[in-house]
Amino acid sequence: MRTNPTAVARGRRRARVRARVRGTPERPRLSVYRSNRHLYVQVISDTSGTTLVGASTQSPELRSVLKKTADVEAAKQVGLLAARLCLERGISHIVFDRNGFLYHGRVRAVAEGAREGGLQF
Repeated sequence: MRTNPTAVARGRRRARVRARVRGTPERPRLSVYRSNRHLYVQVISDTSGTTLVGASTQSPELRSVLKKTADVEAAKQVGLLAARLCLERGISHIVFDRNGFLYHGRVRAVAEGAREGGLQF
C-alpha cells in the first residue's frame, strides 16, 4: 500500500485516465513514464498486450546526442524518436496516455515531439 501522498494522487489519476484510454491495433496507446533522471515511452496494443515500439532517453540513438536526460528538450527528442519508429512500423494514429502524470513540462514535450514527428492523436 502506498503512503506517499504524491504517489497516491498519481495512482488515482492513472486509474482515472486508464479507465477511458484503451489502445487498439488501429490506434495503439502511447504511454509515458517519467522518472527523476529519465523518460520512457512505449506504444502498446492493449488487445494483444504487446509493446509495439519503445523509446527512452537511454536509447542508443539519443544517448550520444543528449546532454541532459531530465529536461524538456530531451523529452521532445524522445517524442520525435518514438514518432519515427512508429511511422517505420506503419503506425500513424495513436492514443496518448499520460500515465497519471500532469500534462505539463516533460510529458507535454513528449506529446509535442510526437506530433511534430508525424503522429496524430
